[in-house]
Amino acid sequence: MTRQFEELDYRATPLGELVLQRRKVLSLDGAVAYEVKLNGDYLMSSLFHVAEAELARLALDRLHGSGWDVVVGGLGLGYTAAAALAFHQVEHVRVVETLEPVVDWHRRGWVPNGAQLTADSRCQYQVGDFFALAREGGFDPDRSGRPWDAVLLDIDHSPTHHLAAAHADFYSEAGLQRLRGFLKPGGVFALWSNDDPDEQFLNRLRRVFGQAEGHRVEFDNPLQGNKTANGVYVAQRPLDAGN
Repeated sequence: MTRQFEELDYRATPLGELVLQRRKVLSLDGAVAYEVKLNGDYLMSSLFHVAEAELARLALDRLHGSGWDVVVGGLGLGYTAAAALAFHQVEHVRVVETLEPVVDWHRRGWVPNGAQLTADSRCQYQVGDFFALAREGGFDPDRSGRPWDAVLLDIDHSPTHHLAAAHADFYSEAGLQRLRGFLKPGGVFALWSNDDPDEQFLNRLRRVFGQAEGHRVEFDNPLQGNKTANGVYVAQRPLDAGN
């Protein structure tokens, strides 16, 4: 029987104090919520994952063919990776997560998507700094410069509100240009944001990729009894390999 409140794990990490907790939400008839806190601030909740799944759907709906190789930057509670693996055309999902405890939670089945992701042979966890890898040889330590069909990123709060100052250069034009080099022709980059899409950042994506869209993803907020929204950016590299 699930207790009303349980702290499932506490770890000191390079980004600060990380906590995984599970609680029954009495106002929602005892629905169970898994929540992650970093330095006392709520980072994510299993009650709100519509936009995380839409991040994968909006990106992968733009691809053609099959045998897709996908990078997911940020494991979270696993909703983006699970949504990507729901596409039968996906051959491989590499989830890059800087916080080893988050990977451990999934391997132990302590979080909603953990058992499913760990059992799927197409899914591989990689403990590492997504932003450092994007500055260097890419997301496959065994194959420098390996190109991908899609890169799905959900780590920072937004392109301007970062969990660490070292992430900022990724969102510059030069940083996005480096990322573009890790995409196959026709490959897609998609980014989750806590805020509505920002026109200034969209224009930066368009200068780098040629085409980009911003999506406002609305979903029910059962705690407040209203609608909440997140943003998703989707940019696509042209099919012509020379562009």
